[in-house]
Amino acid sequence: MVNTAESSLLNAISRSTCRAFREAEIHLPGDVIRALSRAADRETSDLARGELANILSNISRAEELGVPICQDTGVPVIYMTIPPDIALTPSIYEAVAKGVRDATLAVPLRPNVVHPLSRENSKDNTGPGMPAIHVQPGDRLTITVLPKGAGAENMSRIVMLLPSQKDQIPRVVAETMLLAGGKPCPPVVLGVGIGGTFDGAAALAKEALLLPVDTMDAFEQELCDLVNELGIGPMGLGGKTTALAVKVKTAGCHTASLPVAVNVQCWACRRVTVGVNR
Repeated sequence: MVNTAESSLLNAISRSTCRAFREAEIHLPGDVIRALSRAADRETSDLARGELANILSNISRAEELGVPICQDTGVPVIYMTIPPDIALTPSIYEAVAKGVRDATLAVPLRPNVVHPLSRENSKDNTGPGMPAIHVQPGDRLTITVLPKGAGAENMSRIVMLLPSQKDQIPRVVAETMLLAGGKPCPPVVLGVGIGGTFDGAAALAKEALLLPVDTMDAFEQELCDLVNELGIGPMGLGGKTTALAVKVKTAGCHTASLPVAVNVQCWACRRVTVGVNR
């Protein structure tokens, strides 16, 4: 039986999840807006500048009207940090799912989650394995949401390289975007996971999308420059900016393998972290 304190905590988790989705869907993070503005400033193509102006106008209008930035509000990907004094129970997972169901009605979110084979729609963005919830220990209880649209997610890849093929990582990243072309609504943010296992590299790549995009280290900048040399440009119509940023996360891997995953994110790199007040 749920006691009063636990019930209060679960309600707070549901409310915070719903609030996080509302903020993420309507307000793009400042670092992403700055990256888009810088891209607009350096574009020389009138067509590319026009597309970036449309994107920036879309962001402003969404905030003014309080509506989602994009009609594809994505599937719910959620990261939680949980302090040691809170037990990770099935009720917490259900509280997060309730927050997703509430957000689907309140924001609103487009009902995107379907059964993979029957294609039956759950109508509330929950179901087996959804929302995708990733939990790690932390000093405070937080919820981070990363709504993931299909146009970009569909163009993501994972490649199992050999250790001797380390110098092929830039080719894998650039090739992923070359194959994607304009389908993921560039300019994109590319999350790159290097190392771990087959599934671990994919998880790293998605987590990399949570990192700020207005700074890159030397390796990330090298990858970003290589992608931008493709000339795909905003919305695939040509230009200097195909990628706003490339963000990399790494993990230890087997001595005989080198997994590399690229998770593609459209220009609407939506993400919000909220603290849960207990």
